[in-house]
Amino acid sequence: MKKMLKTLVLAALVLSMMLSLAPLSALAEAEAPHGASPAHLVPFEKRVKITVPVYDRSKEGYPAVDDNYWTRWVQKEFGEKYNVDVQYVAIPRGDVMTKYSLLIAGGETPTILMEYDYPKVAQWANDGAMAEIDLEEFKKVAPTFYQAMVDNNQLGYTKLNGKDYFVLTERPYFNTTFTYASFIRKDWLDQLGLEIPKSYAEYVAAVKAVQGAGLAEHPVGLSLPTAAYVVNFAFRDFPVNEAEWAMHSSLGTPSLSWYPTYKLLKRQNAEYNQGFFSTEYELEAADTSGGAGQWQTDFINGKKLIYGGYMSGNVAWLNAFYETNPDVKLAVVNPNQVVEPGFVDFPQIRADNPFGMIVGFSSSATPEQIKAAWMLMEWMIQPETLFVLENGVEGVTYTLGENGLPVVKGDYRGPEMLNHNMNIDMACLVHASKKLGTIEQTIAALTPKGIPQDFTQELIDNYYELRKIADNGWAYSDPVFAVAIKSESEFSATLLSLYQEYSVALTKCKPEEFDALYAEYSKKFLDAGYQQIIDERLAAYEAGFTTKLPAVPAQ
Repeated sequence: MKKMLKTLVLAALVLSMMLSLAPLSALAEAEAPHGASPAHLVPFEKRVKITVPVYDRSKEGYPAVDDNYWTRWVQKEFGEKYNVDVQYVAIPRGDVMTKYSLLIAGGETPTILMEYDYPKVAQWANDGAMAEIDLEEFKKVAPTFYQAMVDNNQLGYTKLNGKDYFVLTERPYFNTTFTYASFIRKDWLDQLGLEIPKSYAEYVAAVKAVQGAGLAEHPVGLSLPTAAYVVNFAFRDFPVNEAEWAMHSSLGTPSLSWYPTYKLLKRQNAEYNQGFFSTEYELEAADTSGGAGQWQTDFINGKKLIYGGYMSGNVAWLNAFYETNPDVKLAVVNPNQVVEPGFVDFPQIRADNPFGMIVGFSSSATPEQIKAAWMLMEWMIQPETLFVLENGVEGVTYTLGENGLPVVKGDYRGPEMLNHNMNIDMACLVHASKKLGTIEQTIAALTPKGIPQDFTQELIDNYYELRKIADNGWAYSDPVFAVAIKSESEFSATLLSLYQEYSVALTKCKPEEFDALYAEYSKKFLDAGYQQIIDERLAAYEAGFTTKLPAVPAQ
């Protein structure tokens, strides 16, 4: 008995010593500051439960998106204050529509439904999953949010089939995708005596030189398309024919039979037959955030020339790249690498929509639940709430720089760590990307931290290169329809499956077989429903139910 007592005392002493030596973050979570307290918001008398979607990107090393420090902070700071239970629902980023369909079919439609793509929310509204909303009532509950929509000229996007279904979140600096960047192996280029490519010819020369030097067998990444959107802007005539744009430029359906897609696939075929891509690229898994998982892994392991992604203070794949390659140098490469004189005269690019998330509310929700959702949005859009949600706890997840702006610690992994892209998948309920002060300060805040290279100035320069493209009218977004395109809902899933099959076959065939095979597949694609979609889209365009292309500035 005495021996057992001594053992227990000794164990207690050892445990006490271990605890005294452990870092504070391992013992207890730091206390985040309070969120906002808008004076006009009043707690509910009876408890109200709402469900809020949040993207699940399945990122290794990150906390669960539906239960973490920050979801609990929202519950504490908003939910307890206003007598609301806020439950987050994980939505797989790579399979949004399937998850929503299952929730809707199972009678578990989230109180809030939101997506970046208009065809998706239009489908939900047209199918009866979304409630019609009274914008005047929304304005009373969420005046700050409503005013932001006014300031961002978004009130023209709230209607479908003549009724208000949506409210729109902000997309800062919307006509340039400044949060995305591509990186190239600068050390390889230096070794080969090459500059960063500024045209397609220079890009091809760099890829072939990398192959020739034995630095990478297949220097370029490619993966099976997991999304319907075909990024063929660089292959369109300019100015693009507005009727063709309305028919084919869509986030919801691949545009196989449109001539710009023919040109894109023709180039892809030529590159494949020169060994640019892996011979089994279509079998290599893509990750749930829409990127190429194997492509990313190969880049980290020194097998690819270029890789890109969205920027934030903490970019996991860049961290992993430098852990694997601590002495390697990267550089930001801009869109000019697609330019081919006589084929592409300048790099047309897709401009972001003038809104972030399109947000609607469940038709099965009670009035109290919808009001609670509006209150959450009004609370979250307050600057003091957003600051905490996107930066965290001073001294723990961020420090203040000399300019007084927060600098997020990219390598922090404690319980208070921010989720993907500084909690943007929660903050997207009010805006699509973080912003701080000027565009330069915003980019500085979104520049990856804790890595050997500082890309701040390169990312700022990249923004102004994109800005120049936009200012010349070469950046524009997709059409937004004020009516539902019913055939798109009916055929889009089938057409995506066909596009996956056909695009791979067209990429991997012999160059001399391409044109005949494309003609065959294009006819099959049209017959499988695409003809009905483009006919319906054209009719809606001619009836005035779509946005227009921006005017091209005089050159």
